[in-house]
Amino acid sequence: MEKLAQLFEHTLRDVYYAENAIVKALPEVAKAVKNSQLKQTVESHLEETKGQIATLNKVFATIDKKPEGTKCDAIEGLIKEADGLMKEAKGPALDAGLLAAAQAVEHYEIARYGSLREWAKVLGNEKAHVLLTEILDQEKAANAKLTTLAVTVVNK
Repeated sequence: MEKLAQLFEHTLRDVYYAENAIVKALPEVAKAVKNSQLKQTVESHLEETKGQIATLNKVFATIDKKPEGTKCDAIEGLIKEADGLMKEAKGPALDAGLLAAAQAVEHYEIARYGSLREWAKVLGNEKAHVLLTEILDQEKAANAKLTTLAVTVVNK
């Protein structure tokens, strides 16, 4: 990659892969958590993530590319970490650990979508900028919800 447009497309494929991997992983996380509020939050974010994939399809359309993913080692590692927690942690540590793992995913997504949004702006792709801002705002809200849940309920 030598051009920003190439980096934009590569990173877009990366997050597309990541979001699809998250959709596959979240049902197992929802089954594993014990706290009902956390379970509801995970299930709600699963639906939101499906909507984000649809939005990413629109972003791909702005650059006349077919939506497809490129393996994302970062998300694979974060999912593997959550899988390990589901096998090893018990009691309150399970929910706290899975909540922290979910926040790690959110932080990764916030970083990626923040970069993509700004690159879209620099590249003059206003439609992608707007769509990516929408997803970024959702990811920030999900992170804030997880933080509140951690502080008020799960970590008590």
